[in-house]
Amino acid sequence: MRAIQITEFGGPEVLVPVELPDPVPGDGQTLVEVDRAGINYADTHQAENSYLAKQELPMVPGGEVVGRTPDGRRVVALLGTGGYAEKAVAPTTTTWDVPDGIDDVTALGMIVQGVSAWLLLRRSTHLEPGESVVVHAAAGGVGTLAVQLAKAWGAGRVIATASSPEKRALALDLGADIAVDPKEPDLKAALIEANHGRRVDVVLEMTGGSVTDQSLTALAPFGRLAFYGMASRELPKPVQPANLMSHSTTVAGMWLAHVFQLPGDVMGTALDELFGLAADGRLKVVSGGEYGLSEVRRAHEDLRSRRTTGKLVLDPSR
Repeated sequence: MRAIQITEFGGPEVLVPVELPDPVPGDGQTLVEVDRAGINYADTHQAENSYLAKQELPMVPGGEVVGRTPDGRRVVALLGTGGYAEKAVAPTTTTWDVPDGIDDVTALGMIVQGVSAWLLLRRSTHLEPGESVVVHAAAGGVGTLAVQLAKAWGAGRVIATASSPEKRALALDLGADIAVDPKEPDLKAALIEANHGRRVDVVLEMTGGSVTDQSLTALAPFGRLAFYGMASRELPKPVQPANLMSHSTTVAGMWLAHVFQLPGDVMGTALDELFGLAADGRLKVVSGGEYGLSEVRRAHEDLRSRRTTGKLVLDPSR
């Protein structure tokens, strides 16, 4: 089968098209003939071995696929590695049937980005109706869905940030009340001004560095910041517990892998709600483009340079 393999860690240049034997599922695994694989920002960290989970070489990257099982079921699946290929094996416990009417891009957009947005708003920050929400990187995979979910769940004001006028326009089209350039010299003041002069209640943040620092200082009493990525690869300042107490603020971290340690089927519950909203036309995955296996380096370059919006997918047939 055709696949992308990494034999040394690094940037996009380490993604090499190869021919590999077909994977063979073991006990508790499901074989999937891949129609599309998701491309996530986390994959760029996986390629350079800078993500939360350490990687081993050689490796076929890619953590999510949609396709068919040998018995004809159409499924979407999470897997640790192996997604950038014509065939993949996934744990049966992280393989879900795709409802009729849900296309490949929507299925892939929901399984990581959609569930991440769901968890950030539902569990990490416990969004209440009427509260203000800042969504950083609002034109990205998680951001586009978080903007829509915040509005659907009654947020009083959704403030999007994005790095270009086109991306800010997209966030507004998706329902954000106002869009801000995150490169504003005084981002704290810009966020407060965007919230009619009031500090903000909730911030979803995946940039790192000064964006995190200024967003934290823009929080209202009992405001919550959920940190789920560091796209800039710049560390924010250490958080001082005394400062949290003095302002009654909360900082949460979120890594999707931990959803499987929660009691009950939280992942299934989230997907059911997300697919239902998509089927009703109340939630849409923004397609950010499709790449063939031969174009995967360009996909990672586009991600790292922030040229992309929405959900990117890989077509292993070309």
